[in-house]
Amino acid sequence: MNAPFFFRWKAFEKGEILSDEIFHLSKRFPNVEKFSLTDQIRRSSRSVCANLAESYAKRRYPKHFTSKLTDSQGENYETMSWLRSARRCQYINNEEYIHFFELAMEVEKLLCYMLKHQEKFRGEFR
Repeated sequence: MNAPFFFRWKAFEKGEILSDEIFHLSKRFPNVEKFSLTDQIRRSSRSVCANLAESYAKRRYPKHFTSKLTDSQGENYETMSWLRSARRCQYINNEEYIHFFELAMEVEKLLCYMLKHQEKFRGEFR
């Protein structure tokens, strides 16, 4: 079975790693956060890759492609914000925060590259 091309995008690969690690990290958050911080950070981190998948589906339309890449970026920024909240609430320590923030920044750099070089990711259409 051939996997969709977007599975091989570095931003997608790094985004999956980030969301998987955040999922495991968030299991430690207190139950009182179940429907707030825990849910929100999991959703935003997973949405990075979901929006990349949508961008691939809409690659034929440059403005839609750009919009979905930008949505992916927004979700990544939201994840960074939730990480700051987790640190402020002392659910994670500074070392953990730095690790996750650096992973999110890797994703950000890759998304910026994709936005600047869209032709490499949109491909050819017949």
